[in-house]
Amino acid sequence: MDTLLPLFSIIAAIALGAISPGPSFVLVARTAIAGSRRAGLGTALGMGLGGLVFASLALLGLIALLAQVAWLYLGLKIAGGLYLLYLAYRLWRGAGEPLVMDTSGVTAGAGFGRSVLVGLLTQLSNPKTAVVYAGIFAALLPSQQLPLWLALALPAAIFGVECGWYALVATAFSAGGPRRVYLGAKGWIDRLAGGVMAALGLRLILDSARG
Repeated sequence: MDTLLPLFSIIAAIALGAISPGPSFVLVARTAIAGSRRAGLGTALGMGLGGLVFASLALLGLIALLAQVAWLYLGLKIAGGLYLLYLAYRLWRGAGEPLVMDTSGVTAGAGFGRSVLVGLLTQLSNPKTAVVYAGIFAALLPSQQLPLWLALALPAAIFGVECGWYALVATAFSAGGPRRVYLGAKGWIDRLAGGVMAALGLRLILDSARG
């Protein structure tokens, strides 16, 4: 029972962080509405894989090392901000372009593998998330040697939390109602999503500039 408490505590903390709106939420929702449920679920899978990477690195202690190496952390923050700005540019540039729909009503060209990759890169683009993972793990894990089952269960559980939450987002936003709303106001919605991405990217870069 003593070893189950850290597991449930970490899962709850990560779940609360995943539910908080951010670039990952914007990307999954927009992909599911503008693309297809399959593309949205692919992006959700990428988010889950990013969480798996962060959890594994936190367990290995590499994220704690990253937080101590100022220049490396700074570089990653700038790179993450630039990636979010790139996504914002893509959204803004495509805002005026009509969607190309196939006969089944699904947006053409939204490949599952590409959606997984975009989701993974978006999740990994924010090194602050990595440091949050490290902080949660450091605060809630027991100080003694971890049991092997807990070391294996934690990354798997966090993958389930991240992937499961964003799969729910993708399923909800790929329904007919949200899709019709999006098609009716595509330009405004894409520009709004692009603006949010740009703001988040600029904030990450400015935070790194302030040190």
